[in-house]
Amino acid sequence: MGEVWSGLRRNLSVVISVILVTFVSLTFVGAAILMQQQVQQMKSFWYDRAQVAVYLCTSHDRSATCDGTDAGEDEIAAVEEALGSEVLAPYIDDYFFLDHDQAYEEFAKQFEGNPILDVTSPDQLNQTYWVKLKDAAKSQIILETFTGIPGVQSVKDQQSLLDRIFLFLGVASYTAIGIAGLMLIAAMLLISTTIRLSAFSRRREIGIMRLVGASNRFIQTPFILEGIIAALIGAVLAGAASVAIVKFFVQGFLVKEVPFTSYITVEQSLIVPPILIALGVILSAIAAKIAITRYLRV
Repeated sequence: MGEVWSGLRRNLSVVISVILVTFVSLTFVGAAILMQQQVQQMKSFWYDRAQVAVYLCTSHDRSATCDGTDAGEDEIAAVEEALGSEVLAPYIDDYFFLDHDQAYEEFAKQFEGNPILDVTSPDQLNQTYWVKLKDAAKSQIILETFTGIPGVQSVKDQQSLLDRIFLFLGVASYTAIGIAGLMLIAAMLLISTTIRLSAFSRRREIGIMRLVGASNRFIQTPFILEGIIAALIGAVLAGAASVAIVKFFVQGFLVKEVPFTSYITVEQSLIVPPILIALGVILSAIAAKIAITRYLRV
């Protein structure tokens, strides 16, 4: 341990560089893990609430099933009857209807303070049946049943929109993993350089130990521990940063400012620090072992 602390003091600036690079790279890894956790959390939250919207014709629609008039009472009744039929009963958990005025109230809440409210009237918004399914994966049945029938402008599955959002979040998390991988490679190369510099500065001591018959393991161990300690400090800082992100940004900010979804908790984020510490220790040990073995061969 005396040799370890001596080596760390002699190469303090490089050791600090190792700590910082390890910290940044493992923070990216932690962020990627947290993002994957958040995506899974949001999927569980939103897929359970995903609905299918059956939009009825308005007086502004001119399409194959709409002739520029509101959906008539008979057409609305036909949709209602189909939704309550025994054929669809095994798939539908619940459904409700929004008329023009109710749709405008929801629209006004969503776009409160937006100038678009000044140019939007209730008759421009679709009367809509919102359908909650027992199994969101079977939304295609509702789409096939109501698409193209008179009085129905379109049928939209919210799950398909959610899939696009989660695809974007997934790409972002994989991008973070890719950046983290490059940073980890840089950290391993820096650890290798640090170990070689430390070994070079103690080349006389190493030569004496070889002369008195010290084993390679005895000579290598202090250098490997130097790399592990430097990386361990960076890993601990990265783990603390990951938990802090969840505590102060996710729970402290997003939960209050964007409360429409479910977020990961601090307790869930506690799985990240052990992973980062284990990853940092293993990679640094490998890099240090390779570096000092190659140096001693020379």
